[in-house]
Amino acid sequence: MSTRKAATPRRSTRRKPDALRMLKDDHDKVKALFEKFQSARRDEEKKGEIAQTICKELTVHTQLEEEIFYPAVRAAIDDEDVMNEARVEHDSAKELIAEIEKMSPDEDMFDAKVKVLGEFVNHHIREEQNEMFPQVRKTDLDLNALAERMRSRKQQLVGDEAAEAAA
Repeated sequence: MSTRKAATPRRSTRRKPDALRMLKDDHDKVKALFEKFQSARRDEEKKGEIAQTICKELTVHTQLEEEIFYPAVRAAIDDEDVMNEARVEHDSAKELIAEIEKMSPDEDMFDAKVKVLGEFVNHHIREEQNEMFPQVRKTDLDLNALAERMRSRKQQLVGDEAAEAAA
């Protein structure tokens, strides 16, 4: 007769990412999508799909930042310039996203617009991660609670988006 114990389910000891880690993960995902777009070369259909994914990811990401993250950070840090620049960068990115979403991948300016969007996004990511995030880490913001709010909202946005696509 075996003396083995029955396996007991383990609770995960991994913590969910805090708000900054969550945003950085989004940044990494979108940067990888831009690289994938560049490597798709002349495959118009693939480039179109990747560009649409980029636009969707960025739309959800910017909405999370604008609705939840930025208001909390603006109240916690004393750096209006960083916060205002982030907002202007979002506005510029949203304009390009709207243009890209209306375009076909075989149009002349499609690749250029996606490339410029990538450059905007990379600049924005560097500023957030190098200027804003270090300031946020020094505050008493509850980054885990903020992440929970962001995860919940992201689920709503992605769910709403899936519902719209099915309609």
